[in-house]
Amino acid sequence: MKQNHTTTFVVMAILFNVCLIASNLFAVKLFCLFGKFTLSGAVIIFPISYILNDCLSEVYGYRKAQLVIWSGFAMNFFFVLVSQLVILLPGAPFWEGDEAFRYVFGAAPRATVASLLAFLAGSTINALVMSRMKVANKGKRFGLRAVVSSVAGETIDSLIFVPIVFWNMGTKVILITMACQIVAKVCYEIIVLPLTARIVKRVKAYDGIDTYDNGISYNPFRLKEKND
Repeated sequence: MKQNHTTTFVVMAILFNVCLIASNLFAVKLFCLFGKFTLSGAVIIFPISYILNDCLSEVYGYRKAQLVIWSGFAMNFFFVLVSQLVILLPGAPFWEGDEAFRYVFGAAPRATVASLLAFLAGSTINALVMSRMKVANKGKRFGLRAVVSSVAGETIDSLIFVPIVFWNMGTKVILITMACQIVAKVCYEIIVLPLTARIVKRVKAYDGIDTYDNGISYNPFRLKEKND
């Protein structure tokens, strides 16, 4: 039987897409944490997408989470494409912001491709681990599932993104950058874990949904089961 998406699911899906697009813009800002660790501004908001991924997977199941992941990939691609088209438009003679606009929206093609591929792979692994662990643990240990799935997703994300973007910076820099990104994002999720668990509990009660992915296909390109 075909199921309609709830209002809560739609709101979470929209927020997920907004976080992904915003993280692309924030990524151009670099800052130093404790004066030692250099991170991009995306680290502030990008982990929220993994928290939402955990909520979607936990409440609605892997299939619905994967649907949102693919929508995020499509919207990111659309955003990047339109951004490049707008950059090509000649700036007005009196407008002085053309250079800044190009700097913010004109990310290098290699970085853009790396970001899209890393997000797709990392988010998919995050949802898959969350789903499999929920079935294995019979719905218990949400906190453990959330952290382990994020570690897996963030690791895959960094393994793809960092080497592609910083391939000429040397192995040491690549490894340090990857470690900093993974640790910072996972710590972020651990800190807000109590809030995440509370939101999941509220959403389950409000929508009356608590999905267990028993016997489903984990093929990321298959968004529907035969009985959908």
